[in-house]
Amino acid sequence: MQPSRSRYSAIPPAERLPPWLQRPVGNASRLAAVQGVVKQQRLHTICEEGRCPNRAECYAGGTATFLLGGPVCTRSCAFCQVDKGQAPVPVDGAEAERVAEAVAVLGLRYVVLTAVARDDLADHGAGLFTATMAAIRRRDPAVAIEVLTPDFWGGHRDPAAGERAQRQRLATVLAAEPVCFNHNLETVERLQGEVRRGATYRRSLGLLAAARELAPRIPTKSGLMLGLGESRAEVIATLADLRAAGCQRLTLGQYLRPSLDHLPVARYWRPEEFDELGAIARQMGFAQVRSGPLVRSSYHAGDEG
Repeated sequence: MQPSRSRYSAIPPAERLPPWLQRPVGNASRLAAVQGVVKQQRLHTICEEGRCPNRAECYAGGTATFLLGGPVCTRSCAFCQVDKGQAPVPVDGAEAERVAEAVAVLGLRYVVLTAVARDDLADHGAGLFTATMAAIRRRDPAVAIEVLTPDFWGGHRDPAAGERAQRQRLATVLAAEPVCFNHNLETVERLQGEVRRGATYRRSLGLLAAARELAPRIPTKSGLMLGLGESRAEVIATLADLRAAGCQRLTLGQYLRPSLDHLPVARYWRPEEFDELGAIARQMGFAQVRSGPLVRSSYHAGDEG
């Protein structure tokens, strides 16, 4: 089901953007340099596609998040700015080498690879991750690579067969030994159907748990957007579910409505509330926590602690 443009566009913003979410772009020269290389190599980054507010800061720190599989996603999640469609572009066989070239030209030391959902592909895009990791490492084995994957689910009416296929795709990616495996829950269980069309809460938790089982030496990570209508108690319950699945790293950030055609913001969580939730997450045992209004999945991804 595609998002209803009239349904969301009829809902005006509930309040003005608060001052703690208003910030300058920063480091314009580095931003322009990365954008130039990405354009030259005909690539996509989630930093640009999602208009991440931290992209200049991350670029300056030697980190970028590349979007694999083209700019069109086969899912229609109501929060995401990436283009949607059931007929995505054909897989570009040269994409991996162009990403590797961009990483080398920009001198990046920590790279995050994510991808649009490619439910049209037999392996749901697992091979895009492994090919790109291999291409980057051929040029520089010292580059650290984190992966932020979709759920690798689809194409199976039998849940047991779907789970086996999902696990096989996951194993393919983990065998390439990323430094971190990331898969976002995005929101609390009650809101999953509206926010993440095509994905489920329990399926995503199962993917994270399977990653810990298949590759216990690779840290797992997940993230939530706040401001979609969740309660504090629901957020804490979600953190407990992530810990039960063995998740070790966490990001918490404020959802920002990309356009009037996307889900509205229910409320803006205050910085001190993010601080409190971050402290709770650390008490639960998360080894790395990034919690703040402007935090995104890859924010300071290469930092320790």
